Amino acid sequence: MDSQTFLTIDNEAISLRQAFEYLRTSGELPQFIQAILRQHIIETELRSRSDLEIDPSLIEQAIINFRLQNRLAEPQQFEQWLATQRLSYMQFRNQIVKGLQIAQLKNVLTAPKIEEYFTQKKSLLTRVVLSRIVVAEQELAEELMRQILDDGRPFEKVAREHSLANERVFNGMIGILTVGELPEPIREAIIGAQPGDIIGPIAFEGRYHLLRVEEWQPASLEGAFKAQIQDKIFEEWLQEKLQNKQIKLYINDN
Repeated sequence: MDSQTFLTIDNEAISLRQAFEYLRTSGELPQFIQAILRQHIIETELRSRSDLEIDPSLIEQAIINFRLQNRLAEPQQFEQWLATQRLSYMQFRNQIVKGLQIAQLKNVLTAPKIEEYFTQKKSLLTRVVLSRIVVAEQELAEELMRQILDDGRPFEKVAREHSLANERVFNGMIGILTVGELPEPIREAIIGAQPGDIIGPIAFEGRYHLLRVEEWQPASLEGAFKAQIQDKIFEEWLQEKLQNKQIKLYINDN
C-alpha cells in the first residue's frame, strides 16, 4: 500500500497508507470506514434488485433541477463547476442516477412499514409549540406561577425578566417540537393540556420549568414529515445490515 499514491499536495505524493494514518491520528478513521461500509451495503442492495430502473426523462429533469437550483443554467457556468469538482459530465450524471436509485430504494424498503410506524409513533410524532420560563429555585418558580395565574402578570414579561433559558429574548417561545423530542417529565406534564394552559413547576435537570402550551399540530403522513419517517426507517434498515459485519483493514503498522 505504501507505493500507491492517493493524492499529491504541492507535488508531494501522499500514499494511501499515509492518508489512512492521517485519518487514524485525527480520530476520523472509524467514521471514514463507517461511511464506506454504509455505501457498500447500499450499492450491494442496488445491484441485487432489478426493480429500480430509472426513467431517462426523470434523470434529465433531475439534472435540470440541479443546475437551476445551483445557478448553473448557463453552459459555461456548468462546465466551470464540473472542472472545480473534478468531474466529467458522465461522472456527474452517474451521481444523479445513483441519488435517484437510492431514493427509489428508500421508497421500496419503507413503503410496507411506513403506515405501521406512523400508527405506532403517532402520539410521539405530534408537534407542539411551547413557551417556557426556567428558573433555578422551586420557590421562585411557584411565586412566578402564582403571579401569572392570580395576579395576571403576562407570561411573556415574566419570561423576559426571570427565565434563565436563551429563548427569554423571544418571550420564552421555544418553537415547534415533536412530543417525542421532549424530556419525559415535560412530555408527561403536557399530556391533555389545551392551548393556553400553563403547567408547572416541573423539576428537570436541577431547574424548574413553567410551560405554556401555544398550539398542537397533529401529525400527518405527508410532505417533509413523511420524508423524516422514511429516513428513520431506512436508517434502521441500514443499522440492521451493519450488524456483525467482519471488517479487516489491510494497513501495515510498521
